[in-house]
Amino acid sequence: AFFWLLSLLAASLLWFVSVQLSGREDAALLQLGAAAAVLLQELCRFACFKILKKVDEGLATLSEDGRSPISLRQMAYVSGLSFGIISGAFSIINILVDSAGPGTVGIHGDSPYYFITSAFLTMALVLLHTFWGVIFFDACERRHAGGLGLVVGSHLLTSGLTFLNPWYEASLGPIFILTLCTGLWAFGTAGGSFHNVLKCLSCKGGQD
Repeated sequence: AFFWLLSLLAASLLWFVSVQLSGREDAALLQLGAAAAVLLQELCRFACFKILKKVDEGLATLSEDGRSPISLRQMAYVSGLSFGIISGAFSIINILVDSAGPGTVGIHGDSPYYFITSAFLTMALVLLHTFWGVIFFDACERRHAGGLGLVVGSHLLTSGLTFLNPWYEASLGPIFILTLCTGLWAFGTAGGSFHNVLKCLSCKGGQD
C-alpha cells in the first residue's frame, strides 16, 4: 500500500508540474496524466517486487532449513491485494463524500446508476490489482517480458475504459470481462487448474 501511495504522490507532482507548464487542464492532458499514473504504479510494483525478493532471500538465509517461511507467491498476493485495497479506497472516497449531499444524482440528466456502477468499478479494480500482482511477480521471477507487457497493457486499457463513463455499458462490461480473464490467468499462474478445483470440491463433498 505504501508503494502505491508513492506512485500517487509522484503522479500528483507530475500532474501539478504539467498543468503549471502548459497552463491548461483539457481532456488530452488528463488522459496523458492517467497513463503516466498507471506507469508509475507499475514501476512502484516492480520496486516492491525487488525489495520483497531481497526480503525473501534474507528470510531463507536466517531459517534453519534454508527456506523462506513466506513464499514469493504469497508475497505477490498480499502485495497485489494491498495495491487494490488502497487504490479502491482512494477511488471511492470522493464518491462517498458526494453521496452525502447536498446534490442528488440523476436530477439534471445524470445517470441514476452512478453510485452503484462506481462501487462495481471499485470492486473490479481491487480484484484486478490482486491478479496483476500475482502475474507481475511471476513474470519478474521468470524474466518473462511478455507477461509484464500484458499486465501494463491491461492496466492502461482499464484506465482508458473509465474515460467512456457515463456510458457505463461500454466501460463496466469490458472491465469485468477483463477482470474475469485476468483472474483465470492469475489462477493458472499460481499453479491452479480445473482438475484441482474438481478435486477440492470432491473432497468437500466426501466430508459432508
